[in-house]
Amino acid sequence: MSPPPVLILASGSPYRAELLGRLRLPFSQQSPDVDETPRKDEAAAPLAARLALAKAQAIAERAPGAWVIGSDQVCACEGRLLGKPGTRDKAIEQLQFLSGKYAAFITAVALHQHAGATHRDFDTTVVKFRKLSDGEIVRYVDAEPSFDCAGSAKIEGLGITLTAEVQSRDPTALIGLPLIATAKLLRKAGFALP
Repeated sequence: MSPPPVLILASGSPYRAELLGRLRLPFSQQSPDVDETPRKDEAAAPLAARLALAKAQAIAERAPGAWVIGSDQVCACEGRLLGKPGTRDKAIEQLQFLSGKYAAFITAVALHQHAGATHRDFDTTVVKFRKLSDGEIVRYVDAEPSFDCAGSAKIEGLGITLTAEVQSRDPTALIGLPLIATAKLLRKAGFALP
């Protein structure tokens, strides 16, 4: 019996690692160094797909033979792309913009093997944000700094209080790794899952 294929998560995110751990496959985790700047006129879905693949490719180059999972999430609202805010002021500004609006969170996943195959998929979750006061936004940002979350809302934590509605076919996608799509890609690559 041959050993199971090597699996690497191309992410430093503890949220993505926790999600992938639910599939009960052995994996390691490495952070890719990828420029996440959108290209001119790049839409949300192509941006998320490009970055997910770029992350997987960056790690796969260092680990020939391993399968590497890359994932990326972009928040889109009224034609504007909202990535990771990075700072308190930017998080507050993003949430002020999202207040009372619908936003689409596009989460792409790529499974890549250097000099091998690439499998890709994505999931879209639509979130309606409540009408938020400036005070609510500041209290949220101070209580749960979500500077590493697209759109500044950590939905798996206190960020759920910012929402009025979440429309999703895969609740894990909003946290950062769509497990339904990921499991499908892993099966396609030969990983044994239930």
